[in-house]
Amino acid sequence: MLNTDIPGSSCDNAIELHGVSFSWPKSDPCLRIDNFSLKAGERLFIYGPSGCGKSSLLGLLTGVLQAQAGQIQVLGRSLGDMTPKQRDTFRGENLGYLFQQFNLLPYLSAFDNVSLPAQLFASRLRRAQANGSSLKVAIESLCERLDLHPDTLRKQAHQLSVGQQQRVAAARALLGSPPLIIADEPTSALDADTQDRFMQLLLGAAKVHNTTVIMVSHDQRLSRDFDVVLSLPDINQAGHRVGSAP
Repeated sequence: MLNTDIPGSSCDNAIELHGVSFSWPKSDPCLRIDNFSLKAGERLFIYGPSGCGKSSLLGLLTGVLQAQAGQIQVLGRSLGDMTPKQRDTFRGENLGYLFQQFNLLPYLSAFDNVSLPAQLFASRLRRAQANGSSLKVAIESLCERLDLHPDTLRKQAHQLSVGQQQRVAAARALLGSPPLIIADEPTSALDADTQDRFMQLLLGAAKVHNTTVIMVSHDQRLSRDFDVVLSLPDINQAGHRVGSAP
């Protein structure tokens, strides 16, 4: 278990971008953003056509990708000033990530999938237990808010329905109250009714801890529950659509 705590910031902004430029190798810049900020606790919905740089932006915000120019601050910390190991630790301690394809470990139980952040990162464990609960009680309480029955938690991930898998993935992202949740097309595999229910559960659970949420989706219908709605091409000065990463 990692024990390195990298504190977040007490500043008002969860995200700040200044003069950011990013390009894939041997390509023109696909992202150029002069200035953008998001206040802590706000919920941001990002949309735009395929190839406009949405996934690249998420990669920059998580520290998986590095900008060629500019400053990116997440929770008051400059990602460019960190070593790769520090960025990995910062991401695990402070960010919950919801993947489009869930990324659950298929032969672990739903409970064990949810518990992974607390098993790997000490601060996530401490925050999960902050009210004096055991990790088990904390997970069961979180899953109850996400409409996951205790019997479901005992099943292996590959035995779950698509909707159950998505809620397990949400519980994993929310465990230990990370101050920032990033969701990449998290409802693309769900039908319309299940999408609505899932968004209510996710945003309701995030609101309990004043968690900042950044979600990318092509489905603008989902934007109604967000504080800030942003068309990425409106702030991306690169000015052209880009293909997938090489």
